[in-house]
Amino acid sequence: MIRFILSDLRRLWAGSLVVVLLVALATALGVCVVLQERALRLGSARAADKFDLVIGAGGSETQLVLSSVFLQPSPLPLMPGEVLGKLAADPRVDWAAPIGFGDSFSGYPIIGTTTTLTQNLSGGLAEGKIFAREGEAVIGAAVKLSLGGEIKPMHGSLEEGGETHTELVYHIAGHLRPTGTAWDRTILVPIQAVWHIHGMEAEEHEEDSGHEHEAASGTDSAEHGHEHAGADHDRHEHHGRADPDAALDETWTAGAPGLPAILVKPKTIADAYKLRQEYRSGNTVAVFPGEVLTNLYATLGDAKQILVAVASGAQVLVAASLVLVTVIHIGQRRRQIGALRAFGAPRGAIFGIVWLEFFFLVAVGIALGFALGYTAALILSGMFSQTSGVAMPVVFTREDAGLATVLLAFAAILAALPAVLAYRQSPAQALRA
Repeated sequence: MIRFILSDLRRLWAGSLVVVLLVALATALGVCVVLQERALRLGSARAADKFDLVIGAGGSETQLVLSSVFLQPSPLPLMPGEVLGKLAADPRVDWAAPIGFGDSFSGYPIIGTTTTLTQNLSGGLAEGKIFAREGEAVIGAAVKLSLGGEIKPMHGSLEEGGETHTELVYHIAGHLRPTGTAWDRTILVPIQAVWHIHGMEAEEHEEDSGHEHEAASGTDSAEHGHEHAGADHDRHEHHGRADPDAALDETWTAGAPGLPAILVKPKTIADAYKLRQEYRSGNTVAVFPGEVLTNLYATLGDAKQILVAVASGAQVLVAASLVLVTVIHIGQRRRQIGALRAFGAPRGAIFGIVWLEFFFLVAVGIALGFALGYTAALILSGMFSQTSGVAMPVVFTREDAGLATVLLAFAAILAALPAVLAYRQSPAQALRA
C-alpha cells in the first residue's frame, strides 16, 4: 500500500505540491499570528519588569508607561521638581531616578538620568565606568559606538533640520550590559547636564512650575518628538551653559527643574502600593507598568481574535478547495479504482489508500506551515526588536501542540470524504466509465 501511494504521489507530484503549499500557507498565517502576539506579550512584560513604579504628571497612564519604559515618542507634561526631592527623602523608597528625554545622536535617544539608574538598569557595565562628570555618557548594549567616542547632541531630528548643540560634547565612559529593553538603544547622560545645556535652572522652574510643557526636562528630543510650549523655553533652549568637567550633584531638593517621569524602586511590595496610592492624587499619577500592560493586552487580545478569525477563515476556504479538488480527482481516477477492485483489492484497502494519501499531503502541509509561521514570526520580531530595542522571544508552547493536534484531527476527517467516495464505487461501474 505504501509503495502504491508513493508511486501515485510521484506521478501526480505537481498536484500534490499545490495541495501541500496551500495547506502550508494557510497554516503559516495562523501560526505566525499566534507566535507574534505571544512574542510581543513576553517581550513587553520582560521590559516592564525592570521598573516597579513610574510617577509622572497627571495625564494618560498608558502614555506615561510607553514613553518612560518603552521610550516611545510622545510629549509628556512636566511635574514639579519637588516631587523628586520628596521621593528621595521617603524611607519607603530604595531609590528614585528622574529621567529627562533630551536630544539625540545618530538616531539614538539621549536620556538624562542618574548614576543610580545607570548602575541598576543592566546589573552593571560590560566595560568602562559610570559617568562621573557632566561631560560623560554611558551607552546601551545596542548602541554602535565605542568607548571614548564623542557624542554631539542634536536638537530636533536631522530630517527636520535639527541643530547640533555647541554647549557640550559628551564622551563615552561606559557600555551597559544587554537588558532586552528599549534602553539598550539609549545614550545615558547626567540629568543635570541636560538641565544645564537647556538652561533649566531651579529659579526658572520655580517661576513656571504651574505650567505644563510638552517635553521632558525642558528639551525637544529628535528621537521622541517632544515639543515645548512656553516662552521661557524658547528663551533658554539654546542658551544654557554646561561644564564637561563639573562633578555630579545628585542631592535632590525641592527646587529641581520639572520632570516628565521618575522611576521608583520601593523597598517592599507594601511600600509600592502605598506610594502608588499617595501619588495618584493632585498633579501626579503613579502606575505599575504591569497593570498598564494588562489593559493593553486586553486590546491586543481583541486584535488577535480578529486575526485568528481571518486565518481560520482562510484555512476553511483552503479545506473546501482541497475537498473539491480531491472529489474531482477521485472522479478522474474511477477506472484506476475499478481496476484495483477487479483485481481483488478489498474496499477497506481502497479506503485506506485514498485516505492515507490525502492525509499525508495535508499533514506535510501543516508541518511546513508551522515552520513557515515560525520563520515569519522570527523575521517580524527581529525587525521590531531592531527598531524598538525590545527583545521579542518567539517560542512554541503546549498550546501550539494542541493547535497542531486539532489541525491534524481536522485533516483526518477531511481525508475521509474522498476515501468514502472511493469506497462506495462499484468496480463494474468504474470500469464502464
